[in-house]
Amino acid sequence: MVIHVTDADFNEKVLNSDKAVLVDFWAEWCGPCRMIAPVVEEVAENLKDNLVVAKLNVDENPMTASLYGISSIPTLVLFKDGKPLGKIVGFRPAAQIESAIKGALGL
Repeated sequence: MVIHVTDADFNEKVLNSDKAVLVDFWAEWCGPCRMIAPVVEEVAENLKDNLVVAKLNVDENPMTASLYGISSIPTLVLFKDGKPLGKIVGFRPAAQIESAIKGALGL
């Protein structure tokens, strides 16, 4: 399951989460963002016991995107205990994303 977050609830749903959170920074007009969406959903399903996956539309929520230096999309940022652990920019296959997450979280 993928949740949607906004500038207003980012702290509550991402930074204060008791699980690690992978945030997909995206926009409606972004072709590569649409390409990676099913990959992100696959990662969410495969790692659901250890990870929450969230999507943040950068056009509708520019404050959070700016705060984390998002200049290209899609960008995936992994957060744990309120801190960003790593960033993946651009399209990647699910196996590569999952491997990076597992490495960062020690799974």
